[in-house]
Formats: sequence, C-alpha cells, structure tokens
Amino acid sequence: MTPSRPAAALVVLALAVTGCTTGGDRAADGPAASSPSVTASGAGGTGSTAAPDDPRLARFYDQEVSWRGCGEGFQCAQVEVPIDYARPAGKTIKLSVNRLRARGDNRIGSLLVNPGGPGASGLGYARNAESIVSDGVRRRFDIVGFDPRGVGQSAPIRCLSDRQTDAFFATDASPDDAAEETRLTRVSRGFGEQCAAKNGAVLGHVGTRDAARDLDVLRAVVGDSTLNFLGKSYGTYLGAIYADLFPDRVGRLVLDGVVDPAADTADLARAQALGFETALASFVNDCLGRRSCPLSGGRAAALSQIGGMLDAADRSPLKASRPVGQSLALLGVAYAMYEKGLWLILREALGEARRGRGDLLLLLADSYTERSRNGHYSTNTNDALYAVTCLDRPETSDRAAVRDRAAELDKLAPRFGAFVAWGSFVCGSWPSPPEGRPAPVRARGAAPILVVGTTRDPATPYASARNLAAELDAARLLTYDGDGHTAYRQGSSCIDKEVDRYLLDGRLPAEDTRCR
Repeated sequence: MTPSRPAAALVVLALAVTGCTTGGDRAADGPAASSPSVTASGAGGTGSTAAPDDPRLARFYDQEVSWRGCGEGFQCAQVEVPIDYARPAGKTIKLSVNRLRARGDNRIGSLLVNPGGPGASGLGYARNAESIVSDGVRRRFDIVGFDPRGVGQSAPIRCLSDRQTDAFFATDASPDDAAEETRLTRVSRGFGEQCAAKNGAVLGHVGTRDAARDLDVLRAVVGDSTLNFLGKSYGTYLGAIYADLFPDRVGRLVLDGVVDPAADTADLARAQALGFETALASFVNDCLGRRSCPLSGGRAAALSQIGGMLDAADRSPLKASRPVGQSLALLGVAYAMYEKGLWLILREALGEARRGRGDLLLLLADSYTERSRNGHYSTNTNDALYAVTCLDRPETSDRAAVRDRAAELDKLAPRFGAFVAWGSFVCGSWPSPPEGRPAPVRARGAAPILVVGTTRDPATPYASARNLAAELDAARLLTYDGDGHTAYRQGSSCIDKEVDRYLLDGRLPAEDTRCR
C-alpha cells in the first residue's frame, strides 16, 4: 500500500505513513499478565449515549443520519454540525463519514480513525481498514472514517490554485538574506489572504478544538456511549484534545506518533528538526553499508555531502521537469524519512543529484505534497494543514525572532534546522487569530489511554510520546525502538499485539514495554 502523503511545512508535518512495513517480528519486555485492565465501561458499545454539555446542541447529538452503501462493503453518510459551537443556532456544515461494519458477531462498538495531517482524509484512511487495523479488530469494531471539518469532503478549505501552490513550495523556505526573507513574507501573507477571501467564516472554525467537538457528535451518532479512537500523528493531538474536553466519554484511545499539546511552535520546531536529523543519520548508516550508496566516508562526511548537495541546489537548482531548488530537494529528502521502504529511492535520488539532476528528488517532493504528474494537487491537504495549524498555535510575525530561531536550530540540525524554523511563518500573518494555546493535557478522570512512540520517528519525535504519557492523568507508554513514522501496523508484531490487546480486551501493556 502507498504511504499517506504528508504536507510540506515540516514544523507542522504530522501525517501518518499508513500501511507500510518497517521491520519483522519484535518481542516485548515485561510480563503481559501483569497489565491492568481498562474498566468495562471504557469499551463503548451501543445503547444510551452521553448527552451534550449544552442542551442547545441536542439536535446535533440526536440526529438520525441516512447511511447508504458506497462500495466495497462501506456505508457513507453526512453528519450535520454547527460552524460555531458557541452559536449552535447559526450556520452549519456537513461532515462526510464512512464505516465498515464489524464482520464478527461479538461486536464491541465503533472505532473512529484519523491518519493525521492536519488535512488528511479519514475517509480514504478507513478504506484501507484491512491494513490499518488487525483482522481481530476488524471483526469486533465498526471502522469509522471521517474527513474533519475543512478537509476533503467536509466543507473543504480552498486557498491556492495549482500554479500558486507550485510557487509556494518552490519559494526558498530557509532565507539567507533580507531579499529572500521579504519574498517569503510576501508569499506567506498572500497564502492567508487567499484563504480569507475564498472561505469566509468557516476559516476561523477549523481548529482542533472544534474538530474534537465534532468527534463527540460522531460518537453519539454511531451510538457509542464512549469514544474508541485510533489517532496517528496529528490524530494524537485531536484525540488528546478530545480526552481533555470529554474525559468521562473516553473509551479506548490509541495515540500513535505524538504531537505534544504542551509544546509551543519553537518547541515543536526544535524537536522536529532534531527528529529529522536523527532519521537522516539512520538512513546514512544504512546507506554506507550498501554498494549502491552514492555517499562515502564516515557518517559525518556523508551527512556533509547531503548538506553540500542542498546548498548547491540553493545556489543553482537541479535540472528536472521543474527546477529543483533547495526547498523542493529538502522536501524530497524529508519524505523518504517517513518510511524505510523509500530509502532505496533516496539513494538513487542522491546519486542522481551528484550528476546535476533532480528528477527523483522532485518525484519524492511531489509525492509529499500530493501533486500529480499533470500538475494538479489532488486534495486540499496543503491548504487545510495551514488553516488548522494556524488556529491551533500562535506564531510570531517578527522576522528577527524567526531568524534567531533558525540560527539556533541550524547549529543543532544543520540539514533541517533553518527550514523547520521558518516552516510555520505563514501563521504569523494568518487572518484568523489562533484559538489554541500550548498547554499540558490532563484528561482527569478519563479511562487509561495508550500512547505509542517510535524512538527514531522523524516527524513526531519520541520525546513527545514520553511527555504526553506523563501529562495525562491515566496513560501507558508503549515504545517501538525503530525507524519510521508511527508504529502500529507498520511491521512490528510486538506493537500490533499490544495495541490489539488494549483495543479488544482493555488490557494495557506492562510498564516500560519496549518493542525492539
């Protein structure tokens, strides 16, 4: 199965790579028999559903939706929600939802799934149910996908044309002088202006807090008293915010590849820059052991060669169907860090770059940004990513402050630091003010939550999983000692076994369980 494709501002990249394998069997540390159990009520199920916290929302919670067949055994529906939860009598939007009914008799309830982004389609993710969850989970849960508000088929945010998107991604995103900073500022401000002109009031209501409230309406609509949820990457942030808003409605939540709600933009940039550098070092170690590796010397020398290629592309773009400057070249390298199956392509791409060609790096970058060969961006993922992120966390518009951040990160992560530091600069001039603030999520009184972290995850570094597990009132950290972005159903039988046991039986892994 093809990986889901993350969008391009690295500091807000958190989309899960789904359905790809990253290794063989693993063994867990510690005796599973000692694992505590989640209370029976945490499983969800049908029957009475929790009432809305505002009686004015009752019509949304009590709505009866019309499910219709939509191919491959799936049913599809639309669910009405208010644009503004503070004004439920105002305008509404429709969320697109699909589900694949449990194939066994001993049904537990529904498992809502989100692949990340922000901006990724949950409808498409659920269509890959056979890959994203185990057969055992499929037998006992309805798999429910949804496009969050502003995404895909749910009141999608549209900002830039295909040509404007090309120009946006080709802009030097790690400016070296005042002229390049001015151009990046102009392009960033233009992005927000286009979004405001084309989307109206809904642009200010596509943040994660609103999406989490939508999630509670969906829980009620599918008939579950508590929410069972699998969130990957940004989906962990959505799940964590939900748990904080509705702790008494938490069922079995799996948060895999964590975005730390307590981290501000600078913290996220630092963690992600280091995460990508760590992943690149792992790639280099693997490459140097292969005859086909275009790099030479030790690890430090090889990393310097990659940095030299990127610097050269900044001065003179590589030749391809479109010029491949530093930003597009770095996007191509970054995309390959999400899944080891892409490392072969990256080796060939680096060899090609030494000959002045950037065709394979451009192919990787275009896959990253969901650009097809005809120049069309097939989804609104890129637009939605910024629309959501800029509402979730404040960002400065002070170029000097971002320049200082870039200089700091460039020392810590020479390949990715400056690029990541400027990655969220768009949000500094966003037309809708941020509604979220970085803060620890406690979810006091919630049923135990399973947090999964991968030690060499490039986009959502392992430290974020550790942090969230410590912040939550009741949580257990499950560790995958490996490469790639997210861990469940990515090739580790150890991780899969522990997650499945939690989802199916409510049994958490033993403390300090580590799958190697």
